Amino acid sequence: METFTTKTFDIPKLSGISEKAIGEHLKLYKGYVTNSNLVLSKIKEYEKDLTANAYVLSELHRRFAFEFGGVRNHEYYFASFVGGNKPLPADSKLKIAIEKSGLTFEAWLENFKALALTRGIGWAMLYYDKGTEQLLTQWVDEQHLGHLVSASPILALDMWEHSYLFDYIPAEKKNYVEAFFANLNWEVIENNYELRIKN
Repeated sequence: METFTTKTFDIPKLSGISEKAIGEHLKLYKGYVTNSNLVLSKIKEYEKDLTANAYVLSELHRRFAFEFGGVRNHEYYFASFVGGNKPLPADSKLKIAIEKSGLTFEAWLENFKALALTRGIGWAMLYYDKGTEQLLTQWVDEQHLGHLVSASPILALDMWEHSYLFDYIPAEKKNYVEAFFANLNWEVIENNYELRIKN
């Protein structure tokens, strides 16, 4: 029985991010779903003897965090392209919230792009923290290390090399970041934010 299922995303042709890059990337996402199901099934199997399998269970739980992070991060990422490039609405609540931090939206965006260029593999993320009602930006290593507990992702930018190597060499990853935002459907991101502030 599958606990997690692979979602489909109606992604239009993108500018600066090839169909091949998206197609191969979606295969990797599917692998995270498959592996999340596999690891979870193994955990259930090994839990039948907690004493004998304590070490194996510990490692499986570590692995599950990685695989599950890969599932959810990619779902935010691919969903942000659905519907094609759309700017933030003129009355955007998200933009207003960003500018409450003292930065213009444009300055915040430049800061986020700089975060995305962090050395190493991982994700540039924008979160909403319900506890303090504020937006937080964060670098997440791999798929899971550094996620902000209880904060909800609003925007996820994949900075693993697999996300851009069909189109850009590593020294050109800044161009990939620009391409990501050139194709981003900000209405999706706005909707993510509005869902979080309501729930």
